[in-house]
Amino acid sequence: MRICFMYGILSFMKVRYTYRLRPSKTARRRLMREWGMCRYVWNRMVEESKRRHELNRDEGRLHDEEFGDKTAQRYLTILRNLTCDEHGDRWLREGSVVAQQQTVRDFSKARKKALLDRKNGIAPGKRAGLPRFKSKRDSTATLNYTTRGFSLYDDDGGTRLRLAGGIGIPVVWSRPLPGKPSSVRVSQDTDGHWYASFVVDKPAETPLPETGRAIGIDPGVSTLMTCATIDANSTIDETDAYDLPHPEYGKKAQRELARLQRRMAKERRPKRQKPSNRYLKNKRRAAEIQRRVQRQRQDTANKWARRIVRDHDNIAMEDFKPKFLAKTTMARKAADGAIASVKHALEWQALKHSRTLRLVNPSDTTKRCAHCGAIAKHRIPLKERTFRCDSCRMSRARDKNSALNMLCRAGFIPDGVDGVNPRWDAVPTGTRPANREIPRL
Repeated sequence: MRICFMYGILSFMKVRYTYRLRPSKTARRRLMREWGMCRYVWNRMVEESKRRHELNRDEGRLHDEEFGDKTAQRYLTILRNLTCDEHGDRWLREGSVVAQQQTVRDFSKARKKALLDRKNGIAPGKRAGLPRFKSKRDSTATLNYTTRGFSLYDDDGGTRLRLAGGIGIPVVWSRPLPGKPSSVRVSQDTDGHWYASFVVDKPAETPLPETGRAIGIDPGVSTLMTCATIDANSTIDETDAYDLPHPEYGKKAQRELARLQRRMAKERRPKRQKPSNRYLKNKRRAAEIQRRVQRQRQDTANKWARRIVRDHDNIAMEDFKPKFLAKTTMARKAADGAIASVKHALEWQALKHSRTLRLVNPSDTTKRCAHCGAIAKHRIPLKERTFRCDSCRMSRARDKNSALNMLCRAGFIPDGVDGVNPRWDAVPTGTRPANREIPRL
């Protein structure tokens, strides 16, 4: 089971619970038929959007916002009434109108975001692109239903999911739902497994007991996350008790994955030819390996984040940008460690359990001495793992020194603590704010 989330308000949160589905061959065939209709609707929306964009450009208009959600929904009605096959049957009306309406809403939302980014002058490489055509070969099935399009009913084998059109699917209930679902997303991943993701309103978690401890976290090189803590007695702890070692799940699976990819390269056929069964088999096995690595990373991040939040009231973490790491020599290792997933897991756990999480500006935290506050005059290469201060002659592990600087800049270290100078908190002029606190529920 996988859990995704959205922020909530007041004492309730909108939480997404994901369960594995076990559809029969008939149910899979009907689901793929529904997906084919939704994909057809999406592609026709893209085609109509491009046609109107070309028309507006010929007339001298700069934007074409009139093809919004309401206009797109009216165009869907026209498609359902006029789309016919060679026998004259209106086959698009045989599909679920709820799933097709949700497809149009997703299209309108993506198109609106792209036009807004273009209107605001965002660079082409950073702004969202206009919706594209979805091919049968490269796209995976995704069907969205509101309460009008699905229901849960009891059967001899347990509670099942019934979708619009009478599609009944057994659900692997790994744990019970905390409430009545308001919507469901039925999707298929790259290795052919089906999942149902329910959105429910869940009461907020009971706040954890106070511990009086604070922790500073710095993303490292040899260690994925390096931590330094301070307890209620103002005692600094620089041990490795809360450090997150680099699991290297991707590196361990790389050999087997590369062997399957070499086989796929040899068995690949031209684009218009049907792929061989051996190619599809190796493709599924490669997808299973990648899915396993992804789940291992997610499980490790969630367990570490829960441990950090359970044992500390205040958390200070470097406000790093994961995209920046993709341009450095740490790109492969950072991607293997899924640093962005670890950061998001920590933010979610702190929000969920009402802990204080402050994302600290990383400026000079590596070059600054946590003992005296002096900044090193020379550049510190990555291979140098020990920080030595030229002013006070203090020697400390480089990542531990940065983690203590996170605590100092976040304001979690009181005055009079041995070995740390908490009075410096200046950030160079022109940089972003020193702290960015994650709001509580």
